[in-house]
Amino acid sequence: MAKYQVACLEAFTPEVVAEIRAQLPQDFEMLAAKTNSEEEMLALVRSADFILFAGNARLTGEVMDAAPRLKLIQKWGIGVDKIDLRAAADRAIPVAITAGSNAIPVAEHTVMLMLAVYRRLSYADRTVRQGRWLRAEIRNFCYQMCGKTVGIVGFGNIGKQVAKRVSAFDAHVIYYDPIRPATEVEQRLGVEYRDLEQLFAQSDIVSLHLPLTPATRAFVDERLISMMKPTAILVNCSRGEVIDEPSLVGALRSGRILGAGLDVFAAEPAEPGNPLFELDNVVVTPHSAGSVIDNVANVARHAFANMVKVANGDALSEADLIRM
Repeated sequence: MAKYQVACLEAFTPEVVAEIRAQLPQDFEMLAAKTNSEEEMLALVRSADFILFAGNARLTGEVMDAAPRLKLIQKWGIGVDKIDLRAAADRAIPVAITAGSNAIPVAEHTVMLMLAVYRRLSYADRTVRQGRWLRAEIRNFCYQMCGKTVGIVGFGNIGKQVAKRVSAFDAHVIYYDPIRPATEVEQRLGVEYRDLEQLFAQSDIVSLHLPLTPATRAFVDERLISMMKPTAILVNCSRGEVIDEPSLVGALRSGRILGAGLDVFAAEPAEPGNPLFELDNVVVTPHSAGSVIDNVANVARHAFANMVKVANGDALSEADLIRM
């Protein structure tokens, strides 16, 4: 019998579960959820030493209380907004993320959305399938990234990877983050700091990479959107709630800004009637920026390494440990 039990509280596909299980350390076993219901969570955690949690549901204090052996809540990825951090702190249960482990796929997805909005990919694909050949007309509202200013809001691991990639398109990169990196980092990545208002006013593309916190909820509101160029686009691969969605819908409908590329929404799963889905200048994906099969093993190894550290009484990396 395995010494440690992991409760994977995410309804991953069987293929993903197999990839994760292939990375299990010696003396570890994993029980995998088939749904995202709290009822199943409560059943799975009863004998769990560790929780592996991706965030399609909410991880409550009630679930924590059902796991008397729980030593660590390990987040798959980085966003901890679906974990009751106060409940975890009150129970002295550490919470860790896999810092940087999915930065590259999210950065690639971000650049894909930039290009897809600029080149009206969804619209072009749909009209060709409908038998409409709009080669001449589509030129009127498509753009290249070369020479544009890309403003990155949130300059952590993902923001830095986005900067590297858009620089390859000969774009000029500016960024905003409450914590500025060292000058050496700015020089190495070829980026320049701007305050928030300057960034929104100067950018042709604004790309959001913020955690969801009380301070960032509806952070991008009508005031900031009104500062954007009418030819600017907004890309969000962080959390949907950091944007005031009605203000964005209004700006897109009126032509106040050119378009948006969105991987995340204020309510998820997004309802089919979301007004954003009616707009040809919007490209959407289902919160899948980090979802690539060939990075599953990398994230799993990172997550299990943290569990092994806790099992052995070793300290977690400051980059991974979440503090209240």
